[in-house]
Amino acid sequence: MAEVLSQSQIDALLNSMRSGGDAEKAEEKQPEKKYRKYDFTTPRKFTKDRIKMLNGIFENYTRVISSRLNAQLRTSCEITVESIEEQKFYEFNNALTEGDVLAMVNVTIHPRTEGGEDIIAEDPVMVYLSTSTALGMMDRMMGSESDAEREVPLGYAYTDLELQLYEHIIRDIIALMGSSWENYVPVTFEYERTQVNPTLVTLLNLDETVVLVDMKLDFGGSEGRMSVVLPGNVLMSVFGEVNRESMGRKMASEDNSEEIFDQLRDSTLEIIAELGDTQLSLSDIYHLNVGDVVDLGRSKDSPVFLEIGGYQWFTGRMGTHKKNMAIKIDEVCYSAEQRSE
Repeated sequence: MAEVLSQSQIDALLNSMRSGGDAEKAEEKQPEKKYRKYDFTTPRKFTKDRIKMLNGIFENYTRVISSRLNAQLRTSCEITVESIEEQKFYEFNNALTEGDVLAMVNVTIHPRTEGGEDIIAEDPVMVYLSTSTALGMMDRMMGSESDAEREVPLGYAYTDLELQLYEHIIRDIIALMGSSWENYVPVTFEYERTQVNPTLVTLLNLDETVVLVDMKLDFGGSEGRMSVVLPGNVLMSVFGEVNRESMGRKMASEDNSEEIFDQLRDSTLEIIAELGDTQLSLSDIYHLNVGDVVDLGRSKDSPVFLEIGGYQWFTGRMGTHKKNMAIKIDEVCYSAEQRSE
């Protein structure tokens, strides 16, 4: 005999069918999430901590150049770091077109350690401004107040005048880059040249590991993109100097701690030994005479508290040492609760 469903079971079955149908529609509408493939043959050169450090550096850098561009472009300019990613140089190079322009930047690292010599990086850092972004900045600099985004044809080639304006803008942007590295190690970024048609020139080894910093610019109603390419060899030199400085600071702090302890060993502290306490009226104190006994409510063999700075640090027993009154320490009060009792 077939099983007969109750009304509640029928309602539950219908509800599950309805919810299941809606879930399938939602799954159809939701776009498939794409993940970047990890190449196990070439493991990552830089750890997450190093990438996080670079993120903090460039977050600070965006705030600095935002205020600078506000004055130059006479409009509100917001810059945010969109991504910081380690990749091969060919991945960045393949995305460039013939009309793109790159700013080549020389990097000099100034060690803080005594006797350290400046380190000049062999590979240049590259700064990329998208063509529409650069042309929009030029329009604002030349007095345009239009908020409409300029349409640039594919493969647009800069004129000589535009290249001069481009250099003027990029020099300011690059000159401010070193200030965001000061907390870690002094680094100088110096504009070298403007590279036109970078796809036709070998700037770096195509398999060279680089860190690509992508930033989004929003100014005068227009959106743009700016990228900084940091070669792996440059970053290895910077991180190596950061490690040396941190080790030097650690060793210096250890040396200072010994000096501090040496000075503390020669300092003097007042130690108060308290057997007990009691309360007396003023009249009783007034009538006290030599030979009178004050009852403390404790036996003579009770522990004595040793106080330093108003806190109990030790307990001990009263006695004599070389015919002088002394206290033998029995226990050390390690915890704050013990010291405050």
